[in-house]
Amino acid sequence: MKLSVIVPIYNEFETLREIVSRVEAVELPGVAKELILVDDCSRDGSKEILREFEGKHSVFYHERNLGKGAAVKTGIKHATGDVLIVQDADLEYNPAEYPQLLDPILKGQADVVFGSRFSGDYPHRVLYFWHYAGNKFLTLLSNILTNLNLTDIETGYKVFRREVLTALRLRENGFGFEPEVTAKVAKNKRWRIYEVGISYAGRTYEEGKKIRFSDGIKAVYYIFRYHFFD
Repeated sequence: MKLSVIVPIYNEFETLREIVSRVEAVELPGVAKELILVDDCSRDGSKEILREFEGKHSVFYHERNLGKGAAVKTGIKHATGDVLIVQDADLEYNPAEYPQLLDPILKGQADVVFGSRFSGDYPHRVLYFWHYAGNKFLTLLSNILTNLNLTDIETGYKVFRREVLTALRLRENGFGFEPEVTAKVAKNKRWRIYEVGISYAGRTYEEGKKIRFSDGIKAVYYIFRYHFFD
């Protein structure tokens, strides 16, 4: 089996080398691994670091900033793996947890796996209450419409069998990717969805966190849009 790790990047100069090193260090017996790095028009020097990885990994550049969803879609387009995982470049999510994320798929139990920051007993950095409350609200709203019982639809760790993503027509270029892909996966009753607990080392805004209150408001729109109209 082959795993494609898609890394969307926007202004991650401080963490980029480290996240690539962590992904490279993950050992997955019997699983080949490819790393797909997609720069979404960074302006902080990330591009210069990415040039160090050309020839070793697959590296792609957007000529203008399009959003996380657009970077993920570029990665999907060029991925050759049987299984695809999205890996943020900011060190909030730990690549050492790939084995537990892949386990339900490798056992033939799942087609999609969500890594939940609110499940299990893994360590979490304690930060913003309103981010936590907002995510809980969005997850509840999504679950009401999809009839799933997920605990974290906004997680950055989502793992897919290749045939799942290639069957979806994804539209969103920004953070709307998360509620969109959740709604569309839920609509296909043949796909088996699992959730596993993960750790989370969240960042502050001073450290580079990018999600805003306005993104939460937009997520409500996307949850309704992709449940009822697409």
